[in-house]
Amino acid sequence: MKKAIIGKKLGMTQLFEENGNVVPVTVILAGPCPVVQKKTVETDGYDAVQLGFEDIEERKLNKPELGHFKKAVVSGKRHLKEFRLEGAADLEVGQVVTADTFAAGDAVDVTGFTKGHGYSGVIKRWGCHRLRMSHGTGPVHRQPGSMGANSSPSRIFKNKKMAGQYGHEKVTILNLNVVKVDAENNLIAVRGAVPGPKGGIVSLRDSVKGA
Repeated sequence: MKKAIIGKKLGMTQLFEENGNVVPVTVILAGPCPVVQKKTVETDGYDAVQLGFEDIEERKLNKPELGHFKKAVVSGKRHLKEFRLEGAADLEVGQVVTADTFAAGDAVDVTGFTKGHGYSGVIKRWGCHRLRMSHGTGPVHRQPGSMGANSSPSRIFKNKKMAGQYGHEKVTILNLNVVKVDAENNLIAVRGAVPGPKGGIVSLRDSVKGA
């Protein structure tokens, strides 16, 4: 990848194109992200940079974290993420990556964690049909019902759609278009939806598929 940045999902809105078409966009607070650490082939076996995002009070950091930021002469950051950028060698520790790294028309991949729903039943998690509400079915209307065969194989196969943890999964949406960049306010408007709730942390990179 050639460029990347960490941001926070602020929510969705809509913008109007010059021809009057309405474009649904997700607004992302992107950066500023200082370079906290730089990795090189000589010392680590590969080139990469570690970016930080969102200030945090020093009292909330432990001693190793505090030393990590003081070594880089960077204020404490709540989020850190490493990117293997092609131009990592050109970036220096302390240098700041801002929203104007991207421009309108760029194609980007956005990575984030989907909304978490906790432990959920089969109806909410998989969209299964509920059982009938009459003829003695209750009180198990929302339970999954039959699990399959009886004496053979006498077990439930793996990957059966059952109740369990739903959401909070790392998801990447590929090839979204940057509609607008507000460098002054560190905002990037991306066409369409991106994973996660409002306030969720996301990362943007140039698209692996290209424009």
